[in-house]
Amino acid sequence: MKHLILTTALLLSAPAAFACEAVTVGDLTIQHAWSKATIGADRPAAFYVGITNSGSSDDALVGISTPAAGMSMLHETVVTDGVASMPHAMRVPVPAGQTVQLAPGGYHGMLMVLTAALKEGDRFPVTLTFEKAGEVTTDVDVLPLRSEGPDCADAGQ
Repeated sequence: MKHLILTTALLLSAPAAFACEAVTVGDLTIQHAWSKATIGADRPAAFYVGITNSGSSDDALVGISTPAAGMSMLHETVVTDGVASMPHAMRVPVPAGQTVQLAPGGYHGMLMVLTAALKEGDRFPVTLTFEKAGEVTTDVDVLPLRSEGPDCADAGQ
């Protein structure tokens, strides 16, 4: 019985733990990649991630791609005179010695023409393209529709 309870607890906490994984390419560390579940495949999704540049020179995220969507773009939420818009961002600066968050209300990846609805607990790969560091692929965890992001404090991060 103890094993059943422990196994169930580990399985239920697995999505949060996966989203807290980190991938490193050169001086960049990519972590906390996540997306929210979608209602259907005909609605766009957003992709969020943290990028830390531990190096001494600036870099920039210049593109994203995933087999989960027919079209992927970088966007930035901008509020002008109380009206929010999400224009395309050609690049997301990743300054040396800093961490940049693609997060709700700021820079984020837009995933359009989804190949299937994103379901809570699913994972899909995203390839990030950087000006200097090149390409790196990380897994994205699909969290509940109302999620505000992974709770990495509970995952030992």
